[in-house]
Amino acid sequence: MSNLLVKPSKPDTNGRIHSVTPASAGWTYVGFEVYQLKSGQSLKQATGDREACIVMLSGKAHASAGGQDFGVIGGRKSPFEPDPWSLYAPARSEWALKAETDCEIAICTAPGEGKLPPRVIRPDQVGQETRGKGTNTRHVRNILPETEPAESLLVVEVITPSGHWSSYPPHKHDRDALPNESFLEETYYHRLNPPSGFALQRVYTDDRSLDETLAASDGDVVLVPKGYHPVGAPHGYELYYLNVMAGPKRIWKFHNDPAHAWMLA
Repeated sequence: MSNLLVKPSKPDTNGRIHSVTPASAGWTYVGFEVYQLKSGQSLKQATGDREACIVMLSGKAHASAGGQDFGVIGGRKSPFEPDPWSLYAPARSEWALKAETDCEIAICTAPGEGKLPPRVIRPDQVGQETRGKGTNTRHVRNILPETEPAESLLVVEVITPSGHWSSYPPHKHDRDALPNESFLEETYYHRLNPPSGFALQRVYTDDRSLDETLAASDGDVVLVPKGYHPVGAPHGYELYYLNVMAGPKRIWKFHNDPAHAWMLA
């Protein structure tokens, strides 16, 4: 199996099913975890030298961070529903959740110094947009875009309808060459509706030294260390993915594959 495709494990004693670290991914910036918490279960973490954005994929939990109690956040029954709630915890702090219902949460991390206060990111603070046209249409929820405060993290949810393509035309962001392109590592956490489906994702570079096409099942993570990375949802299956990006500069500037850029004209 490709080392770019990470399968979920059975929940450990804390409910963790994914743990992507810079060491396990072979890169520098992005960390990503997923937990499935039972109602009444608690989870607490110290952020260390990394900031964290905890995304409520489903369920409700009582949240605190940096010594502040934020009350109950969340509420949707699946990530395919709108209105995501998230918790931002700066570096050098602690955060905690106590599940009010069964929950699935994603923990997105990247380097930080603790310059910002903790906060809840409410649904009304999440920018919504639709990109593309025809079978390239997809729906974007900007949880932590570059226009909102963070030190390294960029976090976004995307819904790709059945039979549509996303991250398309193929684009990349693997060079620190601003203002034209930024270097950002990226993870894709894939969910399928219904869950028996799959998504197809290709990760490739111009010289084809990296060129892999992956079939991602419900709950899989795809790592994008470099290269173009389009993804398609087959007919009959709606695709959700949660993107986490981080790099040396907190800006998203991408370069389209010249072979396919004609369709943007």
